[in-house]
Amino acid sequence: MAGPELYFEKFLGKGSFGSVSLYKYKRRPDGKTLYAAAKTSDHKHAESLYIEFQILSELKGCPRIVQCYGTEVQERRNEEGCLEYKIHMEYAPGGSLKSFSNQFQDKKLPDALVRDFTRMLLEGLAPIHGRGYVHCDLKPANILVFPSYINKNGAWRSSHELKISDLGLTRRDGDTSWWQPHHPFAGTAIYMSPESISHGETGKGLDLWSLGCIVLEMYTGKRPWWHTDYKLNDLKNCHGPLIPRDLPFDAKLFLMTCFSPEADDRKDASTLLNHIFLRADVSKITDVTARSPGVRPGLSKGRYGHVSTHLDNPTYPVTGPERRAHNLL
Repeated sequence: MAGPELYFEKFLGKGSFGSVSLYKYKRRPDGKTLYAAAKTSDHKHAESLYIEFQILSELKGCPRIVQCYGTEVQERRNEEGCLEYKIHMEYAPGGSLKSFSNQFQDKKLPDALVRDFTRMLLEGLAPIHGRGYVHCDLKPANILVFPSYINKNGAWRSSHELKISDLGLTRRDGDTSWWQPHHPFAGTAIYMSPESISHGETGKGLDLWSLGCIVLEMYTGKRPWWHTDYKLNDLKNCHGPLIPRDLPFDAKLFLMTCFSPEADDRKDASTLLNHIFLRADVSKITDVTARSPGVRPGLSKGRYGHVSTHLDNPTYPVTGPERRAHNLL
């Protein structure tokens, strides 16, 4: 896809690890115009790009993970003579979940959509965790929205599909090498779990805590910790974000699971897919705590353990960002 039929269309945005641009190309043999997003990083951030490409290559075919194209990371020199690294991925016309939420009043998504999106995210986390990885930076800005159509009762209507992206900070389950006391964050601070900040535990529980923050954000239209001045000690002491009392009862139960002080008590993605919050019979549930104040889970500190999963990996060059990325994984 990096051949002569690939044409620059427009610049999409810039993040901490590089920039993203939109390209179009002609598909053979029908000549149909298709689009791809190209992520470009400089030498300083090349390791993150190689990590992302390696993991996306392992997860090819997973419907809830953004797909990458090609067989290698492209290297070239830009106009200034500096090395650039680039990968091509599928383009999400709907943008990120963060920007998608802006079209709703107060950025609050409808209850049915929150449940549907939560299911999709769990379907994306399951293969990531199944491969022995932890995303470490799950947040609305790193979730892509793809417009689609579904047939319901013989009629077609518009819908949306979510895919998890931005796997450049992904680590192996059990890896603590990234943690430093003065900078205890693998990803974005307000989405990080207590055990990851306290001593660098990297397990699937971290992603499930982040998922709880995202579900809360979809319901409230506000980022986690909106109710207070965010302080690091809140997380270190296992204090979870406030759960509003007007949320559906089964949603509260789901969030309380995600915000459990013990990482193992957050279960796993496959188990949570069977949670009553995602079942069809939710209308039968009665909220027995409707008159209670907002719920703040996780007021007690638990014990943490490490889980390590080792995967076979291909051979990599001895030097350069690709080798360093391999060492991290």
